[in-house]
Amino acid sequence: MTMPFYVPPEQLVKDRADFARKGIGRGRPIVVVQIASGILLVGENGSPSLRKIGEIYDRIAFAGVGRFNEFETLRVAGVRHADLKGFSYARSDVTGKGLANAYSQTLGQVFSHEVTPYEVDIVEAEVGADLEGDKLFRIQFDGTLRDANGLAVLGAEEDEITRVLEDAADPAMTLEEAIRTACSAIEQATEREIPPGAWETAFLDRASPRRAFTRLTADEVAAALSLIH
Repeated sequence: MTMPFYVPPEQLVKDRADFARKGIGRGRPIVVVQIASGILLVGENGSPSLRKIGEIYDRIAFAGVGRFNEFETLRVAGVRHADLKGFSYARSDVTGKGLANAYSQTLGQVFSHEVTPYEVDIVEAEVGADLEGDKLFRIQFDGTLRDANGLAVLGAEEDEITRVLEDAADPAMTLEEAIRTACSAIEQATEREIPPGAWETAFLDRASPRRAFTRLTADEVAAALSLIH
């Protein structure tokens, strides 16, 4: 009888975590910034059709880095979960925290029981009536869930971008100033200039009566960046 190969549990967890982090670390960065007028989501994305930022529900957005097919599967599952709950109960029953808990459970289950974990990190943003009502949740590849107070960074050069933004970001910024600040931080950390057309940018507008999510056009982004390029 052949004895199964034994791997200590702590080594198995470490190997899975290292595997996931390597994949996520190759992802182009995304920045999520809270400002007085709403929540900005911006990242480098050269593809015109494969989106890393998307709408989940009325006032909730999603952003992910890592393997596209994996975080897109999570986004679609979140949309279905939110639609079903909103239809079965009430739209107000769909909350960012409830969705974040569902994502955390799913990623934690995959990390613990599958051969390979998802190579994804995601952020879920819910815009409130005021700054205090905003919710930012960071969900990592292993299901770890935590609040991201006012700022979240995913992907490559995460620590450097976070350091720059902690000094530069201000909730009182206008949307245009926030775009310039976020894009400048990413360019500074990656040490290269990124053309305006390569940015994927979305905004959760606090003043919107119901559906707050909107995508910014390349012209709008270019106009905001004109002062730094």
